[in-house]
Amino acid sequence: MSRNPKKLPIYKFFNNSKKYSIKWNSYFQVYEKIFSSYRNKKIKFVEVGVANGGSLFMWRKYFGKKAKIIGIDLNPNAKNLEKYGFKIYIGSQSDKSFWDKFFKKEGKIDLILDDGGHKNLQQISTVHYSLTNINDGGKIVVEDTSTSYLKKEFNNPSKYSFINFAKNIVDIIHYRSPLLGKTLNIYAKKIYQVEFFESITVFFIDSKKCFMNQEISNKAKNEWAADYRYNEYFGRIKDKLDKKYGKLNKRSFLRKLLRKLFYRNFLFNIIDNVKIRKIFRKIRN
Repeated sequence: MSRNPKKLPIYKFFNNSKKYSIKWNSYFQVYEKIFSSYRNKKIKFVEVGVANGGSLFMWRKYFGKKAKIIGIDLNPNAKNLEKYGFKIYIGSQSDKSFWDKFFKKEGKIDLILDDGGHKNLQQISTVHYSLTNINDGGKIVVEDTSTSYLKKEFNNPSKYSFINFAKNIVDIIHYRSPLLGKTLNIYAKKIYQVEFFESITVFFIDSKKCFMNQEISNKAKNEWAADYRYNEYFGRIKDKLDKKYGKLNKRSFLRKLLRKLFYRNFLFNIIDNVKIRKIFRKIRN
């Protein structure tokens, strides 16, 4: 990634757009990283919040002639951009009925970029209402997510900020681990990956990759190995037990006993948490 956006191809398209547009300079390197594989392919790209339309021209140049570029805005004047060959829909991104009508007409899309109103409800609604209408291999991208930390205008930080919503999705992705005993909801079944950048969050959509995980093993001989996870506490005692009773650990009830003694001991958790809190305090400074 380049510190100087002027070296990136997409910046040239931005700078030469015939209509006015504003972007943060760090966004261009992110665009290159997350969108470059879609260039010169037959895709549907949707931008929420088109303003003067400058970015629509940028995207058309960047993705190429095969791409269909669609804009969504609440301002009726945005319809004037259709004379340049863009398809423009006027409506509220936080309105479910708007999204229902939009997808009924457009069908599934590949990429959606939310550069709309930046309020919590608006950003969350874009993800929630578009999720089931993104093709596998597509992405939902929400930018200007720094508003999740702004008090003025956006009433954040908040329990219901967009960033907290995204963090909840990170939790939900882990539902695919059978260790958690969770039922998969639509988010766990559709969102394969979440990637965070400064002020940009990317949701990778691919239902084929969103399956309940399973533990597998190779064909090598299964030999019991000493677990050194907690050897920093009472390591000598544990080593002696391993050497003297190692073979007996093949018995499940003994393994459970040792796990209770060395892995689930509340004293170890207290010691760990004291150390972790110190690290947490440092990353907040």
